[in-house]
Amino acid sequence: MENDTVYHKRDFWGTENLRYVKPHFRMRKVAAQLRKLAADRELDLLDVGCGPASLADLLPANLHYHGVDIAIQKPAANLLEQDLVESPITFKGMTFDIVVAQGFFEYMGDVQSRKLAEIAELVKDEGKFVCTYQNFGHRRPNVYAPYSNMQPPGTFRRDLTRYFKIDQVFPTAYNWGHSHPNRGFLRAPQERFNVPNIPVIGPKLAIDYYYLCSPLRRP
Repeated sequence: MENDTVYHKRDFWGTENLRYVKPHFRMRKVAAQLRKLAADRELDLLDVGCGPASLADLLPANLHYHGVDIAIQKPAANLLEQDLVESPITFKGMTFDIVVAQGFFEYMGDVQSRKLAEIAELVKDEGKFVCTYQNFGHRRPNVYAPYSNMQPPGTFRRDLTRYFKIDQVFPTAYNWGHSHPNRGFLRAPQERFNVPNIPVIGPKLAIDYYYLCSPLRRP
């Protein structure tokens, strides 16, 4: 590995990702966008850094779910255990209509660009890439200890655009504290409404950003 960046391994994530068995706010919001994106089409989807594969429970049957993670909790034919830092991101030679990576690149440190390039190879020519990235420019950023990659959203976005065209971007939520809203009167409207990045206020209160991307035209 380059520099002194720490990348946690399976013994850590095998326990840690159990925190995400119950779908959280951002996962539910991403799932809602995926359902809109798929409509009634039969599509193959890959969830990169899938953890306990909780996203699968929020998706319709026409979205054929596959997941890859360093620590798979319950082995299945549609799930693949793989060290996503050490090894290229692949799934049995398949390509996908949709690839998702939510809450993933915060842990990719020096390998971020390489991982974006690998994901680009997995997205079909007419497919889509959906990802999220924390707003480390928040007025009071909440820095999770295992993060190895903490950069402003604009810096992440510049790397993203080396491999993808960004079709849509918006904050998943706004909150005074750097956590997704848990009070009903704040959570309910933000679950359904994709508020654009409000100038001045948005960059300080956005929790993280949702990106919908298309692969750049291949030579």
